[in-house]
Amino acid sequence: MSIIDTFDDCTDAIIHPHAISPHIDGFPEIAVVAFSEQMITALTEDYAATRIDALQACVSVPVYRVNYAGQDMAIYCTTVGGPACAGLLEVMIAKGCRKFVFFGSCGVLDRDIAAQSLIVPTAAYRDEGTSYHYAPPSEYIEVMTARRLSAIISELGLPHVCGKTWTTDAIYRETRGNMEQRKREGCISVEMECASLMAVAQFRHVAAYQFLYAADSLTSLAWDPRTLGRLPRDDNARLLRIALEVAARV
Repeated sequence: MSIIDTFDDCTDAIIHPHAISPHIDGFPEIAVVAFSEQMITALTEDYAATRIDALQACVSVPVYRVNYAGQDMAIYCTTVGGPACAGLLEVMIAKGCRKFVFFGSCGVLDRDIAAQSLIVPTAAYRDEGTSYHYAPPSEYIEVMTARRLSAIISELGLPHVCGKTWTTDAIYRETRGNMEQRKREGCISVEMECASLMAVAQFRHVAAYQFLYAADSLTSLAWDPRTLGRLPRDDNARLLRIALEVAARV
């Protein structure tokens, strides 16, 4: 039996998230989730955030609470990669969260997408393993919230592009041939979590929104890191503010 045959919705899971982290009364129902510690630095410096919890995923992941635009929100920095990221999502759902706004960097497969451009994934190619435990096998998983997210970003007056993304759990095996195939299918970005997150959210019947910001480029003969890992503090703060504005509207 291969990985694509592992989805089992007929028998019960052995370990449930609420056994690890039970429901917490009054826990924020909306969560903003970053993939960069610099975003959390901007949060604690710019907003009256208070630490309210910690998620356990080999390391302790702090969870903060902030009131933005009159809404109570949880904010944390998740891990990179589908499996652990999905596990933290499960724990947050168990605690009481029902809406999530994820934002993180991605590589681009289209040379016309400039660094720091905003991207809204519409479907994610499932080149990872986690999603196959949460959804029946398919090449892509649809991002059900993409249309609403695009509308919100447009309401904010922000330019962005929409398109398919390539989710992979093998960052050093993004081969030229696979990249070209994904481009032919309409993928404009590559990242490591979208397919996993959307599969978990749809399985648990919660709303997950995700926008990406363009960093490195895979379109040249040589990999171009561009702004990957080198965003100025003001740009981190700007992206965090966009995520908070989105969360206030979902």
